[in-house]
Amino acid sequence: MLGRFIVFEGVEGGGKTTQLERSRQWLINSGWLTFLQAKGWVQQLVITREPGGTDLGRGLRQLLLQSTQEPIQDRAELLLYAADRAQHVEGFLRPHLTQRSLILCDRYTDSTIAYQGYGRGLDQTLIAQLNHIATNGLQSDLTLWLDLDVKTGLTRTHQRGKADRIEQADFTFHQRVQQGFTALAEANPHRIARINAAQPEVAVFQEIQVILSDRLTEWYGVRE
Repeated sequence: MLGRFIVFEGVEGGGKTTQLERSRQWLINSGWLTFLQAKGWVQQLVITREPGGTDLGRGLRQLLLQSTQEPIQDRAELLLYAADRAQHVEGFLRPHLTQRSLILCDRYTDSTIAYQGYGRGLDQTLIAQLNHIATNGLQSDLTLWLDLDVKTGLTRTHQRGKADRIEQADFTFHQRVQQGFTALAEANPHRIARINAAQPEVAVFQEIQVILSDRLTEWYGVRE
């Protein structure tokens, strides 16, 4: 793959969407994108999300996040996320990486391990197998984990208005999810960078900016 794949992860209310957009703007305004394009190393900067990064995925996202009269069973939920990811990887991520895109993505495989594995208690071996099938081995080059305590995160989501189906899960579920992200970060220290998301929004992005600058320099060299 010629492009780079950066993922934003974390519990509900951690600020992923906000910080992803801040990162997109910074890459443009800082001159990094212009530099990389001038060198021919990056063709374009794209943003996406899971679930919902494709036309098919948007339908699956609605099924997964909107409350329904018929509860979604845990294994069915896992398979729906896997279907969304398989479509996303083959229909969006790989083509863009082949075309030397720099991709910023809201959630990826770590969310499945944290939410369906730790949160729902589904078998981790099964999840690893499904993730491998759905991704065909595609991993992020960098994952930015916005680490926030569960109580603060859920308070933020409730202040936004109506909670989606996942946000409505009980407190202990979200605690287990947070434990999952913590374990993943400990097991993958080079790929996953922890960000203290309890800080003010600007301070959170300052941490992200330092990490992005360092990683871009590692990948592409010192900017001229």
